[in-house]
Amino acid sequence: MEYSFIQVALVFIVTFIAAIDQFSFLESLYQPLVTGLVIGLILGDVNTGLIVGGTYQLMTIGNMPIGGAQPPNAVVGGIMAAVLAISLHLDPNIAVATAIPFSLLGQYGVTLIFTLMSPLMSKADQYAHDANPRGIEQINYLSMGLLGLVFGLVVTLFFVGGAAVGQSVVDSIPKWLSNGLSAAGGMMRFVGFAILLKFMMNKDMWAFYFLGFGVALIVTNIPALSTPALLILAMIGFGIAYWDYQQNTELKGTMVAAADGGEEDGI
Repeated sequence: MEYSFIQVALVFIVTFIAAIDQFSFLESLYQPLVTGLVIGLILGDVNTGLIVGGTYQLMTIGNMPIGGAQPPNAVVGGIMAAVLAISLHLDPNIAVATAIPFSLLGQYGVTLIFTLMSPLMSKADQYAHDANPRGIEQINYLSMGLLGLVFGLVVTLFFVGGAAVGQSVVDSIPKWLSNGLSAAGGMMRFVGFAILLKFMMNKDMWAFYFLGFGVALIVTNIPALSTPALLILAMIGFGIAYWDYQQNTELKGTMVAAADGGEEDGI
């Protein structure tokens, strides 16, 4: 499929902004669910962009940097998954699995930028000592520009190259390999949730987990409720969470009042 120069430029700009947002803006613009929608708008297939973005979001939901170790990058991986799915007409699960190597390139890019910028931290300390905020701003702008440029070039080069020769490569993939990639991509969303649960779950939460799982099975298997199932489950989850919050707040208030005593105590 042929794409115009404006579309290629817009993909570069979106990647550039998302790369900076991940570490500096922190507005969640870099999340795959958002970038999938935007890439879908640019390339003319919003539905596929949303499906791929949502699938990739579930996969990365439990990923987090620990110290200096960076997980596979969600910006490059999420955008490339949407680009591959739309430009090469790939199944969303296959596109998610195929985008993993690109997310590793993003991971290496982040590590490279952090390594290059680390010697400048002493310079930033000097600027702070000299009360020179302009110098600190320039260092921040440099790091953001380098990160956005690296991510933008990676995505744009593979986007242009993939649009030119990718379809013939996709057509040559054997059926068994295509099915394997689809299965792998489908499993990754559950891996993301498993990683998240590993950090968040405790013995007090298992009852809510099994309750939600059971309700989800019931709701999704009722034809009249299957379409708005996600909204229904979200409302039920919010209701339970809000009720639990009210109960805990009321209990804490009662305990504080009991500890403070009352007028009958002569206080």
